[in-house]
Amino acid sequence: MYPLLFRHVLTRLDPEFAHHLGMLVVRVLGSPPASWVVRALSRPDPSLAVRALGHEFPTPFGVAAGFDKDVVGVRGLDALGFGHVEVGTLTAIPQPGNPRPRLFRLVPDRALVNRMGFNNKGAAAAARRLARLRRGGAVVGVNIGKSRVVAVEDAAADYVASARTLSPLADYLAVNVSSPNTPGLRGLQAVETLRPLLAAVAEAAGDTPLLVKIAPDLPDEEVTALARLAVELGLAGLIATNTTISREGLTSDPVTIVAAGEGGLSGSPLKQRSLDVLALVRTAVPDPGFCVVSVGGVDDAEDVQQRIDAGATLVQGYSGFIYEGPFWARRINRDLVRLRSGR
Repeated sequence: MYPLLFRHVLTRLDPEFAHHLGMLVVRVLGSPPASWVVRALSRPDPSLAVRALGHEFPTPFGVAAGFDKDVVGVRGLDALGFGHVEVGTLTAIPQPGNPRPRLFRLVPDRALVNRMGFNNKGAAAAARRLARLRRGGAVVGVNIGKSRVVAVEDAAADYVASARTLSPLADYLAVNVSSPNTPGLRGLQAVETLRPLLAAVAEAAGDTPLLVKIAPDLPDEEVTALARLAVELGLAGLIATNTTISREGLTSDPVTIVAAGEGGLSGSPLKQRSLDVLALVRTAVPDPGFCVVSVGGVDDAEDVQQRIDAGATLVQGYSGFIYEGPFWARRINRDLVRLRSGR
């Protein structure tokens, strides 16, 4: 049913408007009595549980940052069978993001292009919502980024402000220095720049596990250097990867690609590079206690299992939700059980 709805209705709507409609559905599904039914249908099999970052994840498959920017859909996403929800990206200062339109579909590629620009209501507003979430339910990671109005040279203090506000309420904290949609942000990934920033955020985060999210467009040697830096600083892990600025290998109409313009590409075209970066990180840091979250191009249970076999601790998705619908996590979790039972 969902493929027909997507093909004949949702593709006719502005992608950002369609996303807001989808989030409304998610919120409804997260409230009783709907949540009772959805949770009963979508609860992951106990055999999928994973222990990481000091928490029990009911399944290794979760929602990547960007889907629930302002902590409004956590209960619904949890009920739908996701093992964790990474909210954000959140900034210390509320901001509207980039001008619209800023989200585009490349349907033949099962991909999205976004230049949202960290649109969110700010860390303080998110903290109030996080405080209302029950403890002991969904594992919630919080992804933080640089406020647009803050100069790059003042980025560390800006990240620290968000960390102090949000880390007491987060199950883990993720530092986003890899979005292509905030001017100057990716320059913070240089080791000499990133070291003092991460050290300052780690101090502010206290006991909350800290991870850093990196771009797929980094040269291999820089990926390796960042993985080693994360270990040097005592970070709990690394998230690989964010969206890409590459447009190589796309099958969509070139006119459509050009019309989408600049921004980060996510979805199926990112699959191979995301796998390659995962392999680089695990080669640099083979310690299984170092949490590696793999994201980018995940469509089905085979993709999730492939990431885990390659060394991922956890796996995240986002674009596949748009193309597969609200019971995507349920399908992946059930297929994972079947895959593993057949081994």
